[in-house]
Amino acid sequence: MGWLWWLGAVLVLVVVEMLTVDLIFLMLAGGALAGMIVHLAGFELWVQVLAFALTSVILLFAVRPGAKRWMLRHTPTTLTNAHALVGREAVVVHDVSKKGGRVKLAGEVWTARSKDDLVIREDSRVYVHKIDGAIAIVDEAPPIGGPHA
Repeated sequence: MGWLWWLGAVLVLVVVEMLTVDLIFLMLAGGALAGMIVHLAGFELWVQVLAFALTSVILLFAVRPGAKRWMLRHTPTTLTNAHALVGREAVVVHDVSKKGGRVKLAGEVWTARSKDDLVIREDSRVYVHKIDGAIAIVDEAPPIGGPHA
């Protein structure tokens, strides 16, 4: 019956890992699995807890760093927030110069400045060169290499 507690711990830790994706709870789940195996082998509770602790520590310090590096290398980067707007096309709402202006970008009106000393007229299409705080720095030419270059 004690093996069910270990199995329950494994399942709970795996679910928590799916929510955090940091590989810590997965290593603890490996330790709980080791505790369950030791229980099924007929050892006492203190040996089960020792197997859980030792296995968890070994997995955390020996396996997790390499697994984390592998996961980060093989996970595609997704640009979010302001970084996702760089390279996107916008429409000038109020003339844009080095001093200021407004553009409609991703459905919202942004304060904008010209990348160079150009004055870009209303209704022109521009491209976001970079985001500086809450200001879109725009240019008439698309960024080299396309969006998100």
